[in-house]
Amino acid sequence: MSKIIRIGTRDSQLAMWQAKTVQSQLEHLGHKTVLVPVKSTGDLVLDKPLYELGITGIFTKTLDIAMLNGDIDIAVHSLKDVPTVLPKGIVQAAVLKRGNVNDTLVFKKNEEFLSAKNAVIATGSLRRRAQWLNRYPTHTIVGLRGNVISRLEKLEDNDDWNAAIFAGAGLGRLNLTPENAINLHWMIPAPAQGAVMVAALENDEETRAACAEINHEETEISTSIERKFLNLLEGGCTAPIGALAYIKDEEVNFKAILLSQDGSRKIEFSKVVPLDKKDDLAQFAADYVIEKGGKKLIDQVKRSEKETNIYSTKKLTDEQLQLFHNDVVAESSDAIKINPNRLTKSIVRNEIENVIITSKNAVDALLTNFSAPELQFKNIYCVGRKTKRAIEKRIGKVKHQAASAENLAQHLVEFMDGTEATYFCSNLRLDTIPMVLAENNITVNEVEAYETKFDADKIEGDLDGILFFSPSTVEAYLKKNKAKGIAFCIGETTAKEARKHFEDVRVAKVPLVERVIELVNTHYGQ
Repeated sequence: MSKIIRIGTRDSQLAMWQAKTVQSQLEHLGHKTVLVPVKSTGDLVLDKPLYELGITGIFTKTLDIAMLNGDIDIAVHSLKDVPTVLPKGIVQAAVLKRGNVNDTLVFKKNEEFLSAKNAVIATGSLRRRAQWLNRYPTHTIVGLRGNVISRLEKLEDNDDWNAAIFAGAGLGRLNLTPENAINLHWMIPAPAQGAVMVAALENDEETRAACAEINHEETEISTSIERKFLNLLEGGCTAPIGALAYIKDEEVNFKAILLSQDGSRKIEFSKVVPLDKKDDLAQFAADYVIEKGGKKLIDQVKRSEKETNIYSTKKLTDEQLQLFHNDVVAESSDAIKINPNRLTKSIVRNEIENVIITSKNAVDALLTNFSAPELQFKNIYCVGRKTKRAIEKRIGKVKHQAASAENLAQHLVEFMDGTEATYFCSNLRLDTIPMVLAENNITVNEVEAYETKFDADKIEGDLDGILFFSPSTVEAYLKKNKAKGIAFCIGETTAKEARKHFEDVRVAKVPLVERVIELVNTHYGQ
């Protein structure tokens, strides 16, 4: 080959090692080459984890453009950084013999922290984070970006970090593997981890022929299976996906994993097939993972990549989160915390003629202090269907249930026997019932059965809407946030409080979490 092959590469120390390795192998075969270093976005933006940057091929895009513009002839990449679908006009020209496929844990003092409840592990990889938390759920993961040397320095400089996770191949290639390091054989690596790939222009047959001379077939087969699996799951560096294939005794051994971002759920696959059956292996594995719930996990990852537009003041279950419209990216947490108070036996020593209970929390608080037989209540009045169900299941018959505190107060004024009632409430109860009854000469004995504490999150950015489930959740949310967006409320009592602050308030026809979610979906379906 007469022309000089211009080798494009990132200018990091590891990328230069890879490019020089390709250069050495090509020149050993008699080809003339020159290195052309280029900086990528992934090298320039170091203050965010890769999965937050939201760019496909973050380490490869700059080199792709340079090659399409005719500035370089080939580009050298870590194959795990390359998108599974290459840009039009660019093809994979060669894969070098694979190095260490494992992730490596570099620790500071010793390995005792692995058995401790609390430890701090540094990594910028969502896959490593998810697998670590799956194995060590009580540990804390902190972000870590930069080249290999700067990451090692950050580990050394942060006194509260116990360890950091690196690609074993990168440490080994730069002769930087510390003594305090172990390969994590249990952690399934990123697809194509440890492999170096050469890309070339599809129409440059002369250059492609030269690159084919340094291609390692076994590595090409193994990494192709892993990357096809990744492609079929529609994953990239933003999804916690691991895959590893290797050939032994004319058989392909393949294992893969997909996890939720927090590592709490995982789907694993493992299979050995004859080498001549390799072409169907990735599809079989992807089908298996999807059938076991993989699509749900992938959808959750995709939603998490978008900016939150709905916030729930009640922690929602995974099943409830799945009910939202596709355009909804929901975040949820409990805006209030409930703590039962200690109640004395004298409160329930004698039968109480009229009892008012306006929430399930009061039911829980009563039964924390007393057994059901001790609660001798003649007439029980409550607010809400859920409260009624809890009372009748655990305490006794409800005489009347109203949809709101205001409706219950009016009913008590008109129909209650006697002129005295005991109200088991929270420290943050509404004034409606005591005020209305007092105006009508009915004595209300208030018993603070539980304490309500405000504990809402501060939400960054603008929201389309907030889900509220009690007047207290409205108050709690507004302690940290402004009243912007639509207030989706579980009932009229909650809506009444929300209307004091929000211009657009919508109320579920039935006081159920699922019905509040339906309100949100109706809005997005318009």
